[in-house]
Amino acid sequence: MAERLLQASRQRRVKAMTAAAGSASRAALPLLLCALLAFGGAYVLDDSDGLGREFDGIGAISGGGATSRLLINYPEPYRSQILDYLFKPNFGASLHILKVEIGGDGQTTGLELEYYYCETYGTEPSHMHYALDENYLRGYEWWLMKEAKKRNSNITLMGLPWSFPGWLGKRFDWPYVNRHLTAYYIVSWIVGAKRYHDLDMIILGLIWNERSFDINYIKVLRRMLNYQGLERVKIIASDNLWEPISASMLLDEELMEVVDVIGAHYPGTHTVKDARLTKKKLWSSEDFSTLNNAMGAGCWGRILNQNYVNGYMTSTIAWNVVASYYEQLPYGRSGLMTAQEPWSGHYVVEAPIWISAHTTQFTRPGWYYLKTVGHLEKGGSYVALTDGLGNLTIIIETMSHKHSKCIRPLLPYFNVSHQIATFFLQGSFSEIPELQVWYTKLGKSSERFLFKQLDSLWLLDSSGSFTVELHEDELFTLTTLTTGSKGSYPPPPKSQPFPPIYTDDFNVEYPFFSEAPNFADQTGVFEYFMNSEDPGEHRFTLRQFSISDPLRGLRTQPAPSALSGITSGTSNMTITCDVYIETPRKGGVFIAGRVNKGGILIRSARGIFFWIFANGTYRVTGDLAGWLIYAVGQVEVTAQEWYTLTLTIKGHLSSGKLNGKLLWSEVPVNFPKNGWAAIGTHSFDFAQFDNFHVDATP
Repeated sequence: MAERLLQASRQRRVKAMTAAAGSASRAALPLLLCALLAFGGAYVLDDSDGLGREFDGIGAISGGGATSRLLINYPEPYRSQILDYLFKPNFGASLHILKVEIGGDGQTTGLELEYYYCETYGTEPSHMHYALDENYLRGYEWWLMKEAKKRNSNITLMGLPWSFPGWLGKRFDWPYVNRHLTAYYIVSWIVGAKRYHDLDMIILGLIWNERSFDINYIKVLRRMLNYQGLERVKIIASDNLWEPISASMLLDEELMEVVDVIGAHYPGTHTVKDARLTKKKLWSSEDFSTLNNAMGAGCWGRILNQNYVNGYMTSTIAWNVVASYYEQLPYGRSGLMTAQEPWSGHYVVEAPIWISAHTTQFTRPGWYYLKTVGHLEKGGSYVALTDGLGNLTIIIETMSHKHSKCIRPLLPYFNVSHQIATFFLQGSFSEIPELQVWYTKLGKSSERFLFKQLDSLWLLDSSGSFTVELHEDELFTLTTLTTGSKGSYPPPPKSQPFPPIYTDDFNVEYPFFSEAPNFADQTGVFEYFMNSEDPGEHRFTLRQFSISDPLRGLRTQPAPSALSGITSGTSNMTITCDVYIETPRKGGVFIAGRVNKGGILIRSARGIFFWIFANGTYRVTGDLAGWLIYAVGQVEVTAQEWYTLTLTIKGHLSSGKLNGKLLWSEVPVNFPKNGWAAIGTHSFDFAQFDNFHVDATP
């Protein structure tokens, strides 16, 4: 191997390589080849005493919830370009793992440390809205998994439920009332993935995102998977904290046997003793959740190394894969890259994409960490991985405390300073003649470089050592692999606001995707629907399908609602929509404007909401919850008839029409000043919408 590497390196030596990190303030090649001139720490990289833990890959999450909602609406070629940056090997992030939400028709959130934090922007549809309903073509996660697989046939696919449809709870907010029924629901999703999409789910976090687990359910699930011939599908538990799952496994031999991986969320790079005692694989199965600016990139660079150095975690999975939801929703731009304007085609390849590449392009699942990894003397860390066939990849990070804070947990203070580090290659690596060098500089924008290839590093003396000069907020990858590249496409179109005039008649007989473009379901599920008995104007509509309050382990869901494109730059808008209440007496629907909140904050959303009910009443409220009532009255409305609602908001006044006739007027609107247009229902009942039109011109 050493002779082959030496021969290849001599052939490459004739190629002139520039030092891409060059600036007047920094030497073009920050690698000092003479160890005798070095001062600072000395670090040995050696496999003589065996290897460390097996590396399982770096990944990201689509879900938790609806975080990739707008991606499928992108026109080509921009949609394929975005997917390439995420999944294409040796091009961009080159992700090894894609984890998706198993849709449960519910708005989802996390509960930690006795306060709510928002990690969700909408709902994702279930493959089983109700007991006798099965449809494996709903939602965009199937499409996204296939696109990822198309680019990387070896990508690991995972699934995890954030919520469950209400019918599984038997009137309790708990999915384990009938463990076999819930296990059937999950196993059906896995079988459907293979039958309808030829997708093999390798590892499943099948329990319940950041909620209590049920030991007997995990055992039932394992038995049902095996009964269906799915022994290859591995179980992660519990996708929450290290405890109590680790202690439970140590006390229960059967549980220990059926759980393959212990997955914790936002572990802060540390594990606990019980988790290590299980000798199971340890994963950070959700991490990052940070704005994808330079600080977010620093967070990502630090935890990718230190999750293993401090906690022996062999996989780190970012929430989320791409920020493809309206930025004004909670935790905007918390994806590895940003793609939130399908109407313009604009997207941004953010810094975390290239931070990922430092690891993903030069490692593979199945490689092994060396035992000789650790912290640098003056701050930062280093890891090294090998394929056992002579290849070696070393990743060094010096992310400062100030520029690498993740959104959670709290980052204890530490210090990083200028240092010189000497690395000695021993064991099977002692005769490596050349290392490729990739470099990133974060921190101040004037000094920033992202994933630049520097001159190769030659190790021509007999010591098998090299020395590197390190400053704050830097990332180096030194590797024997020559396949890395910084992929690129021509710049995408410029950013544009959402169109001020927007229309959708939902007349799509064979939709590519079950949900209408530019709508973002906040609660409930709104899907294309064909009225087979209506050959007229309303043959094709948008229908609310969720008919029971989903299970989330928290509070009751607000009324089903869906937001259309953001119109935050304007205050005047007219919204028109045909509506159809399907449930007699208790059914109701609304259209709304200037809606100022979404995601889990939809509970407290303000705006102007125009409601009509099947009992023959109407209502105008200043909030979705219906606490702020501006007007009420009687109206000739009944179920199973079509009506046209018109809501006009101009300046500080609003008015509403029913079938073109003025129903109410001069209702004051002092707050909010702007926001989304929206549609929704009063409860979890079937209802239909058609001919949606928004005019938000000034």
